[in-house]
Amino acid sequence: VTKRIIVDLDSAPYPTTPIVPSTEVVHDRVNLELFRGCVRGCRFCQAGYVYRPIRAKKPETLVRQGIETLKNTGYQDVTLLSLSTSDYRPLAGLCDGLLEYCEPRSIELSLPSLRADNFSMELMEKLQKVRKSGLTFAVEGGSQRLRDAINKNVTEEDLLHTCQIAFAGGWNSVKLYYMLGLPTETDDDLSAIVDLCCKVRDAAGRGSPRLQVTCALSPFVPKPFTPFQWAEQISQDEIVRRVHVILEQARPQKAITVRWHEPAVSHLEGILSRAGREMADCVERAYRKGAVFRSWMEHFSLEPWQEALRECHLDEQSYIRKRDLDEPLPWDHLEAGIANDFLKREWKRALEGKRTADCRYARCNGCGCCD
Repeated sequence: VTKRIIVDLDSAPYPTTPIVPSTEVVHDRVNLELFRGCVRGCRFCQAGYVYRPIRAKKPETLVRQGIETLKNTGYQDVTLLSLSTSDYRPLAGLCDGLLEYCEPRSIELSLPSLRADNFSMELMEKLQKVRKSGLTFAVEGGSQRLRDAINKNVTEEDLLHTCQIAFAGGWNSVKLYYMLGLPTETDDDLSAIVDLCCKVRDAAGRGSPRLQVTCALSPFVPKPFTPFQWAEQISQDEIVRRVHVILEQARPQKAITVRWHEPAVSHLEGILSRAGREMADCVERAYRKGAVFRSWMEHFSLEPWQEALRECHLDEQSYIRKRDLDEPLPWDHLEAGIANDFLKREWKRALEGKRTADCRYARCNGCGCCD
């Protein structure tokens, strides 16, 4: 089964007259996809691998599609979406084109989580013209050692410099995303999360108002077609333990709030992420047991899923275990465009703590997605 690739996103259909729901939904705004694909090479990111190669829309196409959709829907927010939005080279010009329409109408222009290594004051000034919202950065790992292992090429210096720019621009709140249970993670890496949050909080220096920092923790879930598809996922109990390690160290600190994702939800995600076709009957059984709308925390319960797994004679622990590099995987018959030898090579480099450079600025890494 081979994936198909849309080469020209500018000519691909884009719904500028979507149905507007009568109830509040998650993406209650206009979403503009700037480009598809990413070659940053974060080893945990499934989308970054399976959506390769990079294909970008022209800024004039995006301005036209954004304005048409705003006129047809009445939305008051536009989000510029991509796996790494701030990597879009004509981003400043695109913001100018959209703000010409949005600013007089008090329509907010926003970006998802940003990279700390390419954020600028110019971009900040454009984003705050309508309404100033918080900034979100996906740091993923507390220590540089761990960030090297997952190939998240962001340094502490990058992040602190960016937060200083944020202070200068008038921002006073930052959210930092981290993952728990990444391969090779230790308790020292957990302590580094709190240390980095404190440094971000104090980035403005003495005499300046402190930055309010939210530390958002999400358990790592290994995904197919990534170098971490062979990795172990830590148990629910271990997730709770690591959260408490961070909470104990963060609690005495001022202006730092810690939030975390429900461990049971991540446990179920891990089971479904690396299961094979044998899981189909289990999904149906769980549905018939009432597992409906269970992604909403107020309705979530792991029990129907566990009952269904037992009735189908499936061991939930077998899905979150570490895989052998040579064992057959349930998704081996699917072609995502990424060479398996490349993924194995990246897995070994992760265990060695070695980074792999962005192929836009270095040599080709041989991932197999380009012809």
